[in-house]
Amino acid sequence: MAVLQMQKIGICALKRDRPAILEFLQAAGVVEVTQEEAESGAFARADMLEERQLAEARAAQADRALEVLDEYAPEETSLFSGLAGRPPADMEKFGRMEENAGKILEDADQILALQKEIAEKRTAAARLETEAESLTPWLSLDIPLACREQGRITILLGTVPGEQSSEGIAAALAGCGPDPERVVLEIVHADADQTCIGLVCLREDALALEEALRGIGFARPAKSIDEVPAAYVRGLKEAGKKREEEAAAAENRLRAHVNSRENLKLASDYYRLCAQKDEALSQLWQSEKTFLVTGYIPARESARLGERLSARFDVFYEVSEIPEGEEAPVLLSNGHFASAAEGITASYGLPAGGEIDPTAIMSVCYVFFFGMMLSDAAYGLIIFLACFLAIRKFPDMEENLRKSLRLFMYCGVSTLVWGVLFGGWFGDVVDIVSQTWFGKRVTVPALWFIPLNDPMRLLIVSLFLGAVHLFLGLGIKGYLLLRDRKYMDFFCSVALWYLLLFSLILMLIPSSLFAPMLGVQVVFPAFVNAAARWGAVLGAAGIVIFSARDKKNPILRLALGAYDLYGVSSWLSDALSYSRLLALGLATGVIASVINQMGSMAGTGILGTLIFIVVFCFGHLFNLAINLLGAYVHTCRLQYVEFFGKFYEGGGRAFEPFKRSTKYVKIKEE
Repeated sequence: MAVLQMQKIGICALKRDRPAILEFLQAAGVVEVTQEEAESGAFARADMLEERQLAEARAAQADRALEVLDEYAPEETSLFSGLAGRPPADMEKFGRMEENAGKILEDADQILALQKEIAEKRTAAARLETEAESLTPWLSLDIPLACREQGRITILLGTVPGEQSSEGIAAALAGCGPDPERVVLEIVHADADQTCIGLVCLREDALALEEALRGIGFARPAKSIDEVPAAYVRGLKEAGKKREEEAAAAENRLRAHVNSRENLKLASDYYRLCAQKDEALSQLWQSEKTFLVTGYIPARESARLGERLSARFDVFYEVSEIPEGEEAPVLLSNGHFASAAEGITASYGLPAGGEIDPTAIMSVCYVFFFGMMLSDAAYGLIIFLACFLAIRKFPDMEENLRKSLRLFMYCGVSTLVWGVLFGGWFGDVVDIVSQTWFGKRVTVPALWFIPLNDPMRLLIVSLFLGAVHLFLGLGIKGYLLLRDRKYMDFFCSVALWYLLLFSLILMLIPSSLFAPMLGVQVVFPAFVNAAARWGAVLGAAGIVIFSARDKKNPILRLALGAYDLYGVSSWLSDALSYSRLLALGLATGVIASVINQMGSMAGTGILGTLIFIVVFCFGHLFNLAINLLGAYVHTCRLQYVEFFGKFYEGGGRAFEPFKRSTKYVKIKEE
C-alpha cells in the first residue's frame, strides 16, 4: 500500500544532443515533463505548434485510411482478439519509417481518394435511380415530356393531386370556354397520390384550359426531357449501372491496398510519437547551445536514470525533493494481489497530498465482499478458470485489462470459497437432478449454513462484517491522525466515536430488537451493561463538547457538537447498507433454484433432458451475468461510500510520464 515518492528532476544538456536525449527519455517513460519558469532571459521555448499539428494530421490521415480499409476489407479477427493486445514491434521498424513515410502516406492518400470516388459514384447512381423512379408514372407516355406544341396543336402534360378520373377532370374544364369536342384528355397514370394527365388542344385554347386545370392543382413535370420517358429511364438505369460498376471497380482497387494495413499502423504510431516529442519539445527552455528539461520522476527511478544519462551524454543532472505545498503527481505501487484493484481506486480518485493509498486494504475487502454477494461455488469456479486461462493464453494483453482480469480471478476464488461455505453449486442443481432423474434427493452439504434456509443468520453476518468494515475505515483515519501528530483530533474524531459506537452496540445486542435476529436472548453481566451505558454517555458528551473545540462561543460550540453527534444516524444507515450482502447473496441462490426447477418441469425423458440442458445453460448464463454485474457495482459502492467515506477523499493527479504512447503496436523495450 504505497504512493511512490516523487522527486523533481532537472537536466541541462547540449542542444546538439536534444533529439537523442528526448528519444531516450521517451523510451525510458519515467519522467513527467513540466513547464518551469526559466531564471535567465537567455532561455526561450521553441514554437513547435506547426510541427506537432503536422505530425498529428499525418497520424490522423493514416488512421482514416485504416478505418476505410476496415470498412471495405476488414481484418479477420477471433472472438477473443480484443484480449490479445497490441502486437509487438521493435524500434528498427520505426527507424525506417522516416524513409518510407512518404510512400506510406501516398498509399493513404490513394485509399482516401478511392473512398471518395466510391462515395461519389454511389451518390450519382442513387441520384439517377431516384430520377428514374420519379419518371415511373410517365413510362406509358409515347411522346417526350418536353413536347409543347405541334403546329396549331398545344400539348399540356402535368399532374393533379390525388386519384382523379377523366370525367372529374372534364367537369373541372367545363365552362372554361373551349368546346370540349376540340379537347383530347388522357389519363397517363393514376394512384392515390397523384394523377398524370396529357391534354391536347388548339393553341388558342391552351391558356384558358391551363388556367382551369390549375384550379384543381395542375402542375407541369419538374423536369422537362426531350426523349420518350421509357427510353430516357432506360438511359438513366444504364448510367446508374455504369456508376455502380465504376464504384465496384474502385472498391476492388481499394481492397488491393490491404497489404498496406501494417505499414499504415506503423506510420500512424510513428507520427503519434513525433507529435508527442514535439509537444515535449515545446515545453523545454532552450538557449543558443543548451536546453533544460524539468519535471517529476519516481524517487526509485532517479538514480538509475541519472546513471544511464551520464553514461550516454554530456549532461548536468539534478534531483531534488518536492517543495512543501506543491502537489506532486501520484503513481501507485502495490503488490501482485493489490495492484489488480488499482483501477477501482483510480475510478474513485487517486490519493491527494498526505493521504495513503487504500488499495491494499480495499482490495482484500473488495474480493471478500464480492465473493459473498455472488456466493455460488460453480459460478466462482467458472469465473476463476475463464480469467486464469485468458491471462495465460494472451501474454501480450494490455496491462489495465490484465489487472482487471486478475481482480475478477481473485473474486472468482472468493466466490468459490463462499459457495462452498453456503453449499451453492449452480444453486440446488444437485438436489433437483438427483430427485428428478434418480428418485433420491442428494444434497451437497454446506460447510457453514445454507442462506436460503437461514436468511436471518446471513443478515447478522452481513451487519457484523459491515461493522468491521466501517470500524476499519475509522481506524485508518485514526492512524493518519496519529501519523500527523494530531493527537487531539484523534481523541475527538476517532476515540470518542469508537467509545460511543461500541457502547451502543453492547446496549443493543441484549435488547428485544436483536433477539429475533439472533434467535436467542443475549444477557450480559450487570457491569457490562453499566459500562456500556456510561461509555455511550461519555462518548456522546465528549463528541458534543469537543467536536467544535475551535469555536470560542460556547453556545455555538455545543450546537455544532450536537449536530456532529447527530451523525450517529449516518452510521446506522451505513451499517444497514451491508444488508445488500444478504440481498444479492439470496438473489443468486433464488434465481438459480428457480432456473433448476423450471428446467426439470419437462420430465425425465429424452426431450425433458434436452429441455433441462437448454434451460440450465441459458438460465445460469443469464444469472451469472446479471449477478456478476450486481456484485461488481454494489461491492464498489460499499468501498466508495461506506468505507472511503470514513477516511479517504482522493483528488490526486495521476502521474503522466513522457513515454511512447502508441495505438496499434507495442514497442519492444530496448
